[in-house]
Amino acid sequence: MGILFDEEKKIFKLDTEHTTYMAGLSDEGYVGHVYYGKRLKNIGGKYLLRMEETPFTPLVNKREKNSFLDCFPMEYPTGGIGDYRESCLNVRNSRGSMGCELLYEDHEIRKGKPALPGLPASFGGEDEVQTLKIICADGILGLTVTLFYSVFEKEDVITRSVSVENNGTESLSLEKVYSACLDMDNQEFEMLTLCGSWARERHIQRNKVHAGRQLVSSVKGESSHQEHPFMALVTPGTTQEAGEVYGMHFVYSGNFIAQTEVTQFDRVRMVLGIHQEDFCWRLAPGESFQAPEAVMIYSDCGLGKMSRSLHDFYREHLIRSPYKYKKRPVLINNWEATYFEFDTEKLLAIAGEARKNGIEMLVMDDGWFGKRNWDDSSLGDWTVNEEKLKGGLPNLVHKVRELGMEFGIWFEPEMISARSELYREHPDWAIQIEGREPGQSRAQYVLDLSRKEVRDYAYECVAGILRSAPISYVKWDMNRQLCDMGSACLPPEAQGELFHRYVLGLYEMQERLVTEFPEVLLENCSGGGARFDPGMLYYSPQIWCSDDTDAIERLRIQEGTELIYPLSAMGAHVSDCPNHIVGRTTPFETRGNIALSGTFGYELDITRIAEEDRKQIPGQIALYHKFSGLIQAGDYYRISSWTDQKPLDCWEVAAKDGSHALLTCVNVLGRPNVRSIIIKVKGLKPDSYYRLEGTEEIYTGEELMSCGFMVRDLNEDFKSRLYHFVCEENA
Repeated sequence: MGILFDEEKKIFKLDTEHTTYMAGLSDEGYVGHVYYGKRLKNIGGKYLLRMEETPFTPLVNKREKNSFLDCFPMEYPTGGIGDYRESCLNVRNSRGSMGCELLYEDHEIRKGKPALPGLPASFGGEDEVQTLKIICADGILGLTVTLFYSVFEKEDVITRSVSVENNGTESLSLEKVYSACLDMDNQEFEMLTLCGSWARERHIQRNKVHAGRQLVSSVKGESSHQEHPFMALVTPGTTQEAGEVYGMHFVYSGNFIAQTEVTQFDRVRMVLGIHQEDFCWRLAPGESFQAPEAVMIYSDCGLGKMSRSLHDFYREHLIRSPYKYKKRPVLINNWEATYFEFDTEKLLAIAGEARKNGIEMLVMDDGWFGKRNWDDSSLGDWTVNEEKLKGGLPNLVHKVRELGMEFGIWFEPEMISARSELYREHPDWAIQIEGREPGQSRAQYVLDLSRKEVRDYAYECVAGILRSAPISYVKWDMNRQLCDMGSACLPPEAQGELFHRYVLGLYEMQERLVTEFPEVLLENCSGGGARFDPGMLYYSPQIWCSDDTDAIERLRIQEGTELIYPLSAMGAHVSDCPNHIVGRTTPFETRGNIALSGTFGYELDITRIAEEDRKQIPGQIALYHKFSGLIQAGDYYRISSWTDQKPLDCWEVAAKDGSHALLTCVNVLGRPNVRSIIIKVKGLKPDSYYRLEGTEEIYTGEELMSCGFMVRDLNEDFKSRLYHFVCEENA
């Protein structure tokens, strides 16, 4: 069993295959954290609650409540009662006082896992997951708070969420509702996060934690380019294969905070949840609030074990799409090929040449609707521009399909242009503060998705187009952040709910989309990778990784993304050179090899590229078809990173049964006197023989993993190679 409760010791024990998580009750009924780490055989460790250990006080060192609360390892801390560390729940009563004290009331252990109303969340069958509900209450407020813990044994993951219910007689204000907390002793931890900006998202950042609070966060209304809703604490010297890792990841697509605090007693409090800035949720009697889900993971075998566990978890328990393990079509997107300058003839020319070279889908990007000849108009006017698409959209789709290709289309349903018919008719549909001119970004405003009539309009615009023609793919974009937060429909006391209601509205729209069009391949996007988060992964099996398609820049972006996401979730394309963002020119082969680690496709004008490049496309597509199953389901290993000043950027995907493995090596900058480099391959069967495909070289798995494989003559700038090792038993 994954979850046990020791009635005598008052300790909950949650076991995965390799880890144990324990929480216990104090004599008063506070729920405290006991242990998280390697799997333990027995229930114990209640002394770790430190119920008698308090700062010295002159009065015979008597335990005072405030001193106790400020050092007790709380499982879910609350504000206003004497715990001066970061709280997870702040509640203000109708008289304006802020304070909440939660004491244990009851618990329930059940098979399976309940859904979270209105929110994306992990799922699993009764034989895959078990759930613990710890029910706590504040009798003064009439508040019930339920802590949910779901144990996924096979993947070594524990998810957490919180429900807050007002069972009292007065309205309450929730000013902060985080989803998870972890109190531990400090092990000289380093904090690992994923940071960046537009076109350089999710770069790995690692710093030693110090006294005080260190955090990453977003208040932009989305998870953002700049920060990511993930944080890990790692012990000093942690590598891919060694060291302890405590990770938290947020299944949410809006404002967030992930924070580590080193306290006065050199202990660590790690919290994750919706950012409290501009958040205030009214909770009337009888109402409840559901916080989003947090994913927790522990590894004592370094970052690589964490990555593979999270990849398996997201593939099996978060991605719902029928495309999870289905081969996805190789597409060509016309954005970097044409931008807004296209018509039916131009698109058909691209499609015709693409089809001859093995590409399977044409995606029509921005510029097909309203009067959209530049990015300063027409968002919200989702009617086909028949000056560009003569004969309409069905005519274009029909002709593309006659070529033997599928058809995909771009939308930005959450936005509205100031220059649009929609804005002229409904200016109040844009998020804005009354009396203040709202700021534009990319010449657009944001629709107020907290309003049902706005959601219905935006959804029907998308659905109407999809009903009009056989469309196989949708790219759902969002090209700006939220600001000027005001809704024409919410009363003054509820304006603090707008950020969260916006995200809930987005989730409702995407749930409707995948329900009505289950066979459409949905790819989420937000100016590239600004909303690449687990919440979006629940609706779309792939997310556009970054607007930066330069192969060398993608190395760091994709390495950070692969740290926690399955490779099949990363939108990755071969684009033109010089690259449109950084101006770099890289070999066409290298662009293909790097894009192969994601959802392979093209972003260029195939009718105008060099003939020597075009000739490589059929071979690249053949590689994609050959390795797509391995990329989707295999185990990922990060071998080396050029950001660590290593000669090669190198990663591997190995079949779970050890039958074969694909090694990708990229030499970013050539170095003198480097003729060969030894790479230790991972994930093979030690006693089996492996042939390096395309050669007569044969190695044992033991040789490749312990002695290594010699990479030769890869010393030119931006040069790359693929090495495929096939077990002779499977050859």
